[in-house]
Order: sequence, then C-alpha cells, then structure tokens
Amino acid sequence: MTQKVRDLMTGPATTVAPDTDLGTVARLMRDQAIGSVLVTSGGGTIGLVTDRDLVVRGLSRTGHPETLPVKEICSADPVCVGPDDDASAAIRLMSEKKIRRLPVVQDGRPVGVVSLGDLAAERDEDSVLGQISASAPS
Repeated sequence: MTQKVRDLMTGPATTVAPDTDLGTVARLMRDQAIGSVLVTSGGGTIGLVTDRDLVVRGLSRTGHPETLPVKEICSADPVCVGPDDDASAAIRLMSEKKIRRLPVVQDGRPVGVVSLGDLAAERDEDSVLGQISASAPS
C-alpha cells in the first residue's frame, strides 16, 4: 500500500497574513514549536517562511523585526503537494527542488506541512535525522 502525504504531514497548517511582522511570526514558531509558517492571502498559500529565513533574510536587514512584514522575506509561490499525493513523490520533489518543507494544500487551501524530517522519521527512524525529528522540541 502506498503511503500518502496526509499520513506524514504536520497539520493543521499554521498561517499568517503577508503583513504580519517578523516578531509575531517568530513568537508563533516558538510557541507552537514549529520551524515554518505559511503565508496566505485570500485563503491561498502565497509564501513559506522558515526559522532560518527569519535569521538570514530578516534579522540581517536594517530595521526592527517588529516593523518588517513577513511578505518581504518569505519564499514566494512555494512548491506544494496534496494530502493524497504519494509520499515517495514528495520525497522526489524535495530532492529535485532542494527544499526541506512542502506546504500541503487541498482545494486551494493549506492543510499542513510535510518536512524532510517527517519523511526521515517515517522512512528510517534509526537515522540521525529521523531520531532528531522524532524527539520532543527543546
């Protein structure tokens, strides 16, 4: 039986509006112990911002994080998958595009995120990445 993205994804999706400031996004990630947030407008996914984006693209800019909107640092038009897509197809897509997280979208609306860690924990729980991904956040 083929494994589906819905079996591995983290959901529901955590979303913010494009004008949400970086400080709010960072606190949301901290409070929910997550590494990415989807940027949405009109119910559709228009971007993805990661904890790394906050540091590399956000804090490195001039200005205060409380005044910089997430739309200025997120990865626009992210590659997405559906919850009923095969997990193996998601793995191939991540490999081809060299990305670590894929928004999961159903009927145009975000429902979750599947990460490289989610896939590693499922496929090889004894791998270092699988062990790290399966452990509780610190």
